[in-house]
Amino acid sequence: MRHVEPEVSLIAKPQIDWESVNAYLDDVGGRVWSDRVQPSESPDGEDLVEFSGRMCYRSWEPGLNPNVSRVRTDSSAYVGNVIRSQHGSVLEHANYTFILHNVSRVLTHELIRHRAGCAFSQESLRYVRLDELPFWFPEWAREDEELMERSLKVLDTLEEHQAWMASHFGLDEEGTKFAHKKHMTSFMRRFAPEGLGTGIVYTANLRSLRHVIEMRTAPGAEEEIRLVFGKIAEIMQDEAPAVFADYSVEDGAWVPGTRKA
Repeated sequence: MRHVEPEVSLIAKPQIDWESVNAYLDDVGGRVWSDRVQPSESPDGEDLVEFSGRMCYRSWEPGLNPNVSRVRTDSSAYVGNVIRSQHGSVLEHANYTFILHNVSRVLTHELIRHRAGCAFSQESLRYVRLDELPFWFPEWAREDEELMERSLKVLDTLEEHQAWMASHFGLDEEGTKFAHKKHMTSFMRRFAPEGLGTGIVYTANLRSLRHVIEMRTAPGAEEEIRLVFGKIAEIMQDEAPAVFADYSVEDGAWVPGTRKA
């Protein structure tokens, strides 16, 4: 058994093709917007949200839409107004991809319930044979000596059983067909604990992230997923500060000032 800690890394985020954006804006007369925004240091994810919102109303500058006589020129203020007005559809254009490493299947079973605006690719234990059982214990559990002693014995037994089955089924013998390996590995995973550390690629748009962060950092959320989404929230506050500016943190719970965005 190897003790692990859940880890979160952002591995992909929006990147705007400004050449294509500018070609469109030249055609509709909105180039003044990109001339202002492109040189700034605002994140592309927020720029994409703003672009999508302004396209809806042709509000690149006053007069392009005869109904629009004035526009916000501060991008953070614009995105903040999107959040306050709950114009959440434009948030769905910006997607962020994370690798969640050393997280348990307790967590992933709960995570994949959030299907809207998300994509998942999880390590498959039908194909990936276990030779150890990485496991996370929360701090309160590590402080309980009797609990740890008994738990580690269980995990050591399960880990030894994985090694025994691999030998018993001849999985490392020369000439063993992959189909046999897959069949037996699929059976062997039945003896893996649900708390086993695994990996999952998780992609979500900004609208979904706002919702899941609130739900999964709430006081009643499961402790591991609460820990992980606290880390995701911190990453996203750095990546899209205007989108997450309305959040306050109360005892680990990320609470939005505006809901249903």
